[in-house]
Amino acid sequence: MATRTKRKRPAKRRAMQAPKRRVEQKGTGRWWPWAAGAAALALVIAIPAVILASGDGNDEAASTAAPGLPATPDYHSLLVAASDAEALTLGTHNGLYQSTDGGRTWESTALAGQDAMNLGRTEGGVTWTAGHNVLAKSSDGGLTWQDVRPDGLPHLDIHGFAVDPRNERTLWAAVAGQGLYRSTDGGASFALVTSEVGAGVMALAVTPSGRVLAGDMQQGLFASDDGGKTWTPSPEAGLMGLAVNPKEPRRIVATGPGILLSTDGGRNWDEVLPLEQGAGPVAWAPNKPRVGYVVGFDRTLYRTDDGGATWQPVA
Repeated sequence: MATRTKRKRPAKRRAMQAPKRRVEQKGTGRWWPWAAGAAALALVIAIPAVILASGDGNDEAASTAAPGLPATPDYHSLLVAASDAEALTLGTHNGLYQSTDGGRTWESTALAGQDAMNLGRTEGGVTWTAGHNVLAKSSDGGLTWQDVRPDGLPHLDIHGFAVDPRNERTLWAAVAGQGLYRSTDGGASFALVTSEVGAGVMALAVTPSGRVLAGDMQQGLFASDDGGKTWTPSPEAGLMGLAVNPKEPRRIVATGPGILLSTDGGRNWDEVLPLEQGAGPVAWAPNKPRVGYVVGFDRTLYRTDDGGATWQPVA
């Protein structure tokens, strides 16, 4: 989790492309200054299972749409609707916000007061969110949420979460201070995969080939091609977000000190847009796979229309 710092937004919509810089691949990472506030790992206690709904009369879960990104303490996760590249859901320290105009305006919709650090969606349309004392799923597009209390997790402080695209019943969870866990029964139970990777992971993704990518805040990116048994380190950068392109799975965007792009499945990376204050939430549009979004900690939403090669701030 990283805390944003206010910064004036660009006066007008303009290209933000910087010269590409190849990211060196090294075995150990370093602590990035922008991430200093994101390393605290809080141990929390799971709450009883309840149904969480965004009712029309809930003042905390509904508000008038306002321009610009929500004024919340943290931006955590991002999800684009399966059939609408302009419909976005943003997970924050204060629940979920939605935009229907490509991120120009936002409205609080659900889980007010909940720390939605992760968002994921299965092929069957079930949406998941996970975070500090949060693990919940929705089968109606986010209108209502069911809290999940699985067996096998040491606690519900889930900093990284991913759905396996090959099997929607296989879920991955990076538990703060503990390690990486996996469920093969749709979230009913989890089992520890490794304690060597996962304790500091904030970004988690699985490719259609089964490759697991885990972005550690302090040590950089790790990749596993054998279900988490062994791991290979990649670039020297603390990562906050990962998104695998839905049509070109070898095209992956990572965020942290800026926006990174890989076109070979995460083996090599180019820094396509450095950002002084860093970036976190990232997502592709499933129905328009050349379109993607990144939330910068300068309170700016960036969009790409060319598969991640260039990025522009959303007006």
